[in-house]
Amino acid sequence: METTVVEQAPAPPTEAAPDSASISVLLIEDNPMDVRLISMMLRDSAPGIFQIEPVDRLEAGLQQLAAGRFDLVLVDLSLPDSHGLETFSRVYAETPKVPIIVLSGLADETVAVSAVHEGAQDYLVKGQVSGPLLVRAIRYAIERKRTSEQLGRYAEELREKNVQMEADFNMAREIQQMFLPQRYPTFPRAADAANSALKFYHRYLPAAAVGGDFFNVFPITNAICGIFICDVMGHGMRAALVTAILRGLVEELIAVAMDGGKFLGEINRSLHAILRRTTEPLLATAFYGIADVTDGTLQWACAGHPSPLRLRRNPGVVEPLKHYDPRHGPALGLFEQAQYPICQCPLEANDVLLLFTDGLFEINGETQEEFGQDRLLKAVQKRIHHPPDELFDEILAEVREYAGDEFVDDVCLVAAEVTRLEGRRHGPR
Repeated sequence: METTVVEQAPAPPTEAAPDSASISVLLIEDNPMDVRLISMMLRDSAPGIFQIEPVDRLEAGLQQLAAGRFDLVLVDLSLPDSHGLETFSRVYAETPKVPIIVLSGLADETVAVSAVHEGAQDYLVKGQVSGPLLVRAIRYAIERKRTSEQLGRYAEELREKNVQMEADFNMAREIQQMFLPQRYPTFPRAADAANSALKFYHRYLPAAAVGGDFFNVFPITNAICGIFICDVMGHGMRAALVTAILRGLVEELIAVAMDGGKFLGEINRSLHAILRRTTEPLLATAFYGIADVTDGTLQWACAGHPSPLRLRRNPGVVEPLKHYDPRHGPALGLFEQAQYPICQCPLEANDVLLLFTDGLFEINGETQEEFGQDRLLKAVQKRIHHPPDELFDEILAEVREYAGDEFVDDVCLVAAEVTRLEGRRHGPR
């Protein structure tokens, strides 16, 4: 029977495996017998892999390192021109990027640990090293050094990115601070700040570089003011971006600001249209008040926000606005259509309206009990006659003392002080 021989195409050439790559080794060793023994161990255990350049003095080794490129250095610590860890230190200073293995006749654990601590990849004792062990130690040293350098590059890239991110956050913080009122309106508009019928104060303490709290104070008429405060879920950059959206919506909807229910309803509808496209749920609580220093009334609508406090200084009483009318609507952004009832209470000369976000009181003490709104009410009651700036500082100090730490959430406080009621004598609103 005739046999047909089919010739196979030659296999394509393959790249040399890392284990077969040539490795250039600088051996700094003054004992000729050790040089010969090390060379034989490497030749027999990995034929054709290692190219060894022996020198018998440290200075000669440093010159070789300066003139050429080596994959690894094997160095004895006891040389005619150098001794001890100083030998390693000088080699490492000359070539910190090349892995170094100390090969010493001294089995000293302290010296070994010190050498590795200062940067040596390994510490081997002569007479205790076989050829395969030496080959493995060299390969591991090269790989560890390569990995270490890669991690170092990653760390440097991360540091640079962190620096850029910090710069971005700093700019974002400056921009967000610009979102807050830089000057408060006066009532009537012709009045200077010292003689305004309404005076305003605030404290803004973001938990991170930027925060999720926002407020605005704006004139609606010559004697009517709109006061808006909100708290976006969470804090940090994501919450700050939502506050920027809310700021734009507030300014866009000032035309309907006399109707608190419609004002919040339109903000809610627009915010829901934006947030429904996000992958994670987001919402914002808000309170919007309309203070009229002619009629002496406060109207408000609430979107799941903590109830502000009315400080009635004349009788010395602090009252949450929810005691007048507890009705409120859902947080902003949850539902496309939401109703926000309009509530009302009187305003008197010397009253202070205190608005705040929940970061002020939702903070735990040593027993993990929350500071809470009841403690906040009592803290304000004790200081009802304090000027608002002083009231803010003392309240914040008391909460910090209770918690034993800084605030973990954004904190915003806004106060509107009624210095007088204008009545009808200033003409039409």
